[in-house]
Amino acid sequence: MTLALALALAYLAGSIPTSFLVGRAWGVDPGEKGSGNYGATNVFRTLGVVPALLVIVVDIGKGAAPVLLLPGWLPTDAVSPTAYGVLLAVAAVLGHVYSLFLGFRGGKGIGTAAGAYAVLAPWALLVAAIVWVGLVAWRRIVSLASLGGTVALLAAVVALRGDEWPESWPLIAVTAALAAFVAWTHRENIERLRSGAEKPIAPGSAGERG
Repeated sequence: MTLALALALAYLAGSIPTSFLVGRAWGVDPGEKGSGNYGATNVFRTLGVVPALLVIVVDIGKGAAPVLLLPGWLPTDAVSPTAYGVLLAVAAVLGHVYSLFLGFRGGKGIGTAAGAYAVLAPWALLVAAIVWVGLVAWRRIVSLASLGGTVALLAAVVALRGDEWPESWPLIAVTAALAAFVAWTHRENIERLRSGAEKPIAPGSAGERG
């Protein structure tokens, strides 16, 4: 298998329109409800807990599967499996955010990135998950938790894998890029957080618009 083919497969896996398909099963298009975002947060807000959990589970799988399965099919004479995994993770997250099946719309990539990091750096992901859960429990604002979780992920990757340099540099570099990308995809949420307009999330309510 070539790297180009593997990246295309990872992108297609990420592009699977989970929230759209789950929403259609419930008779709703999440792209036309709430924030219009095709992510688990909007599904939770518009449809409730069970549909959102289905979206989260599949989105995590979309990120984990390419990183777990595809590197073994690629040549390792020039690039390490970790570097391949990082590239495949990027492709899957981009597929989720810019889905081929949704006119290059999508969610914000948190669940798919979490699935990829469950394979690439599970202990760092655990740290990020603890921060995410803590912020949701404290403020009930998913956008704030997502931003805080990605910062925690970057700090944990540097702390836990920094001594493996230079082998770990692709993972550290892409984690830094991921943190910047998540900030960019949440730029409207950041403005509302600054102004105090970002509301706590609740199923079936107007909630936060992220």
